[in-house]
Amino acid sequence: LIGVYTNRHGERWELQLKGSGKTPYSRNGDGRAVLRSSVREFLCSEAMHSLGIPTSRAASLVVSDDDVWRDQFYNGNIKKERGAIVLRLAKSWFRIGSLEILTHSGELDLLRRLLDFIIQEHFPSIAMNDSNRYLEFFSTVVSETANLIALWMSVGFAHGVCNTDNFSLLSITIDYGPFGFMDSYDPNFVPNTSDDERRYKIGNQASVGLFNLSKLLQALKPLLDTRQKQLASQILEGYGEHYYSRFTELFKTKLGLLGENENDNFLIAFLLKVSFLC
Repeated sequence: LIGVYTNRHGERWELQLKGSGKTPYSRNGDGRAVLRSSVREFLCSEAMHSLGIPTSRAASLVVSDDDVWRDQFYNGNIKKERGAIVLRLAKSWFRIGSLEILTHSGELDLLRRLLDFIIQEHFPSIAMNDSNRYLEFFSTVVSETANLIALWMSVGFAHGVCNTDNFSLLSITIDYGPFGFMDSYDPNFVPNTSDDERRYKIGNQASVGLFNLSKLLQALKPLLDTRQKQLASQILEGYGEHYYSRFTELFKTKLGLLGENENDNFLIAFLLKVSFLC
């Protein structure tokens, strides 16, 4: 993260470099990116924006003279590739994992301060003096995450690595690593060649979203009282209804279906199955 930029419309964007080298959080990685993956991230994030799907944006791509060694297909065949750096933008880069790690390490004062900062900066509809602000925050993230994944499904987009570190607290698409678009419907479609167990296949995305939101609730629980924890659990239970309602709405629009009909969901499921079988 290299800074915050305010454009001429008064919008604030956090600027981040991907592929610029090691940081204190690189673990055993080299912090670099190769040209092919950088081009894919640049093009896909801008395509998703044009499709009306909340996403990070790409501002520039610079090719590096440095060589980067990668095992592209995870088969032991390491090759030298051209490096590159993407300058990408988002209103915030905070993720579910940003809160998880603080709760896990017992840094609850910092957790509260960070949550208050995120709410104040990015959730203007939530009053900072509201004792239920963390509950309101959780409710918003649940509904917006359901909306985001329904939008992914409506264009056949599979993220590829749907862990809590890749799920934005602002419910935008971030971290375009292994990803893909289906050519035809296949619930078992996996764009990640290293995902041997098909954990993040496209048919699992909604369920993985629920799992990640349950991890977010676990991270928030130390800041909630007994009543708020019960209400938060009820909010989480409503995730499926949010998702299927938005999913149905999007596919009805694609099919040009008007009004309400009890057979709409059957028709959508039937057409997807026909696409799969073809």
